[in-house]
Amino acid sequence: MKVVVTGGAGFIGANLCRHLLAADGVSEVVAFDNLSTGFRENLDGIDAELIEATILDPEALDAAFEGASSIVHLGARGSVPRSVAEPMASHLANATGTAEVLEAARRAGDAHVVVASSSSVYGANTRMPFSVHDNVDHPVSLYAATKKSNELMAHAYSHLFGLPATGLRFFTVYGPWGRPDMSVFLFTKAILEGRPIQVFNNGDMRRDFTYIDDIVQGVLASLDRPAPGHRIFNLGNNRAEPLLRFIELIEKAAGRKAIVELKPMQKGDVKETFADIEAATRDLGFRPTTPIDVGVPRFVEWYREFYKA
Repeated sequence: MKVVVTGGAGFIGANLCRHLLAADGVSEVVAFDNLSTGFRENLDGIDAELIEATILDPEALDAAFEGASSIVHLGARGSVPRSVAEPMASHLANATGTAEVLEAARRAGDAHVVVASSSSVYGANTRMPFSVHDNVDHPVSLYAATKKSNELMAHAYSHLFGLPATGLRFFTVYGPWGRPDMSVFLFTKAILEGRPIQVFNNGDMRRDFTYIDDIVQGVLASLDRPAPGHRIFNLGNNRAEPLLRFIELIEKAAGRKAIVELKPMQKGDVKETFADIEAATRDLGFRPTTPIDVGVPRFVEWYREFYKA
């Protein structure tokens, strides 16, 4: 089985490539990445082919997708704040880029396409936990709007062309090899260096923090269980944790107290996320096993070792 991972040199992509190469039945793994936010060194020691190209290049996609049985589309311009600051770049990468991936997958033939979505699609929803059956017509950031558009396009391609497609809504993923602009990375770096951290909405935030290994297991489960048509699942830890407790765990693992600067809510952000994973547990066998009490110290230990901090 050949698996192509767009965004394969990124945070989730590189971790997924590692696990794919150890999975039964996988003969070839291709990481497709333009290295705009991914890093070549994320793939060090991994026996995956790296194709350095953009998802906006149809010919490069056709060459990469030839003979693929599964395509995991993780390539995107992440970050809600970046989408607020640079909306057209986010639209081009996330919406147009996904359309190019789906069209190339259709040309390639029978591949099962797994498309990364986000808890951001729930937008202004306040009923917790977020269910895949909830209405998601009120995004509060362009990033969220592009992710919903990805789901709609995947549904249309599945309906029109019989493309098996699975959408996975990721909830606040953290762990080793994370992007430097992610909160756990920013907090850990600043605390270890004795610099202030910015905590938005005056700290009154809750997140369904999900460790990278659990997310990867969910992606692998979706690949193992393709189904006709289009399906959507939440992949989260099934717990809404206070942001300040998350920071306390970083402090404990770092052995230093944080210097906290309380800030108002950022544009495009939401107060709380909380994943209902009933459908993913039932249909994929998805069961996260890493609470933040375990995942946060594990990340800080990795950060210390990797950056000699």
